[in-house]
Amino acid sequence: MFHVSRYLNTIIIGVETDFTVGDRNHHLDEFLLFCLSLGQFLFVFCLAAHGRFAQKLLTDLFSNYTNALRPVEDTDYIINVTLQITLSQIIDMDERNQILTTYLWVRQVWMDAYLTWKKEDYDGLDTIRIPSSYVWRPDIVLYNSADDEFSSSMETNVVLRNDGQVMWDQPAITKSSCSVDVAFFPFDVQQCHLTFGSWTHNGNQMDLINALDSADLADFVPNVEWEVLGMPAKKNVILYGCCSDPYPDITFTLHLKRRASFYIFNLLIPCMMISFLAPLGFYLPADSGEKVSLGVTVLLALTVFQLLVAESMPPSESVPLIGKYYIATMTMVTASTALTIFIMNIHHCGPEARPVPEWAERFILNHLARICFVSEVGNNCLSEGGGGAGRKEILVKTRCVCQHHGLRKNVEYIASSYQDQKTAQLRIGEWRKVAKVMDRFFMWLFFIMVFFMSILILGKAI
Repeated sequence: MFHVSRYLNTIIIGVETDFTVGDRNHHLDEFLLFCLSLGQFLFVFCLAAHGRFAQKLLTDLFSNYTNALRPVEDTDYIINVTLQITLSQIIDMDERNQILTTYLWVRQVWMDAYLTWKKEDYDGLDTIRIPSSYVWRPDIVLYNSADDEFSSSMETNVVLRNDGQVMWDQPAITKSSCSVDVAFFPFDVQQCHLTFGSWTHNGNQMDLINALDSADLADFVPNVEWEVLGMPAKKNVILYGCCSDPYPDITFTLHLKRRASFYIFNLLIPCMMISFLAPLGFYLPADSGEKVSLGVTVLLALTVFQLLVAESMPPSESVPLIGKYYIATMTMVTASTALTIFIMNIHHCGPEARPVPEWAERFILNHLARICFVSEVGNNCLSEGGGGAGRKEILVKTRCVCQHHGLRKNVEYIASSYQDQKTAQLRIGEWRKVAKVMDRFFMWLFFIMVFFMSILILGKAI
């Protein structure tokens, strides 16, 4: 201190004497450096003083303290615990096992009657931070926990205030059971409940208070699959059958909406494109031999997509929306394949087949052909009128030229066989015309069905 005083006197005397401007500036710079060094020394000295007072405070507080009992002056008093949840991240949603994994920040605040002090006695020290194992902690747990180890929480410090307030911020990775409803998958909205409450203390010993009306979502990390719509909080007081005392709890309801873009581009659109191939089987020529093969191939492709969806869904009685769409499409493809086989049987009718009924000729070949834009159906070149004229011409020539009776009978037999052959060809042609009109009719019908089914399933996404 003597050297500090002498240095200050030298600076002051030097300023008052007739120093040059350069000398005066030099002494002022030295004075500023001295003040900076003195400030650092005083700051370190104050910290050391606070450290000594904090050590003394910790010794005084916990000399006769126990963390095994509720910190109340009277056992009839109720200790109030304020609970606040901050949702930081949704780690995983396991629909098959119905387990939601989240990363939470849990804040608990309560008053400890035995951890108070006067800050004037400890150099103005009003808060200290100590390990949470030193103080009494409320046994608040997640009721619907699905964690098999119960070790997902982290031991952190608590903040003690001089008025006895204890604040405990604890990060935790929780696994909770969540009832997943997949009825509208992949356009579903889920509600997962997280219920927090004391495991041993009833409402007459410890009460829970909501810090906010909902969980804090300010620091939430967006999830690629789920969109968080909200997480409201509600306090419940439940009377269990085993006990007459009330047990309060706080339930946070997490509202989740699935982001359906991934499933639309990977499951729905490929299924729709495959579904539009099924009606084209009716457009294939019957003689190509690929009509039934196309329907079976489409059916197998849809079966593969349905298995992909079934692997990720929980086994339940509720069939997801995309599963209903696959089942409806597979039913349609199966029906189209069966109708294709029926129409091919009509197309390949032989000469021994009966003539086309009059009602079928009137309804299918006339009206339905116009509706389905089948313009090829008309009078065939092998018409009955042409055959009759040819027969008459042959008969006239036979009467005029052929005088021999046996030769005339042979010529008439040849003419009759030729006419029967043309009649059989005409009958086969008519059945083929019926099959072609039916092909076009069912092609347009199934196209309309696929279109409306696609509109209905995509309408859920809008």
